[in-house]
Amino acid sequence: MRQRRLKNEINVVPYIDVMLVLLVIFMVAAPMMTTGSVELPAAGTAPQKPDKYLKVQIGADGALSLFDASGKERPVAGLKALRAELAALRAADSGLPVLIAGDKEVAYQKVIEALDEAKKAGFQRVGLETGVK
Repeated sequence: MRQRRLKNEINVVPYIDVMLVLLVIFMVAAPMMTTGSVELPAAGTAPQKPDKYLKVQIGADGALSLFDASGKERPVAGLKALRAELAALRAADSGLPVLIAGDKEVAYQKVIEALDEAKKAGFQRVGLETGVK
């Protein structure tokens, strides 16, 4: 009678299948797990500011300030008050553009809300103020 030889091989095909499935899961899940603030780049080729404009400034804490065409600052209590102030300034001079200047640390949602309020107040020329390199 012949003696049987023991087989010392491990079948690795199932392990490779499992690893490929895990790789795909991690590739899909990894971009969803990254959170944090996005640092927006400064615009080095931004066009020149107009001579006269209104400026809405949003501080790091979310506080709103409105600068009229002469540069006089007025603190604004909230978004509804901002729209009322902008509407009053638009009645005085409807051709002025509005620049929105948001602090680097402020949530992007606050900038979009201020931009939206300027559009709702009736201004056609609304832009974002950026830092120059």
